[in-house]
Amino acid sequence: MCTSQTMHKELPVVLHGGGYLSKRTRIQCTVKSTFSETKLAPGLNDILIANPSPAAVSRFRMGWLSAMPSVTDSESGLVEELRSSQYGTVTRFGGISYDVERSLNVWSSGIWISTATGSTAAMHAAGGRYMDSDSDELQYLIREHIIEANSEEEFKCVNNQIIKPNEQFHMRWNSQNGRIFIDGSHFYHDLMLGDELSISNKVPPLLLFRSNLKQDANNTAGICVDKITY
Repeated sequence: MCTSQTMHKELPVVLHGGGYLSKRTRIQCTVKSTFSETKLAPGLNDILIANPSPAAVSRFRMGWLSAMPSVTDSESGLVEELRSSQYGTVTRFGGISYDVERSLNVWSSGIWISTATGSTAAMHAAGGRYMDSDSDELQYLIREHIIEANSEEEFKCVNNQIIKPNEQFHMRWNSQNGRIFIDGSHFYHDLMLGDELSISNKVPPLLLFRSNLKQDANNTAGICVDKITY
């Protein structure tokens, strides 16, 4: 709600109960390797998942995680056999079993995933859509893509989509090397062949003071857009 030049005017407003307190959704990314599971720092604007070399192809399989019913140890043998016939790919995050639904292979230059805050920056420049700044949804966009799809319509449907608040996006990295960039180039996490990722908004939002609602409406309309740094 202020800059370094206007802070002396705006800060007393907040201290006396004024200002507009809003919530900004953040991205939570968990990486599961062979012997470890790493929960990365939340991203406020966007994350880019791609091959470290810009000239190399990024290969991954994307889908959606669906929680599977829990079972006791005595039932585990029979249930695992039932699961293998009833479900597709089964994986675990945080000790919880998930089925991977609607999955397909992708060959591309990587994938952008952004919050509403970051939707006006790299996401929009790459061809994505503006999102309301108060939205708790996420958005993904596949860059320079070749997708395993049955038709041109299906190809278009999976290229750029919204991730709902109750959904968990899943990826299996199928290239030899990869990298996750969080809110720019300075913070990243390396990926190896076979690593799995769970991506959602399941992380506390950032509380942000804003000066007025009218200016926020202008931001949403694209009149004055910017990404937030912290």
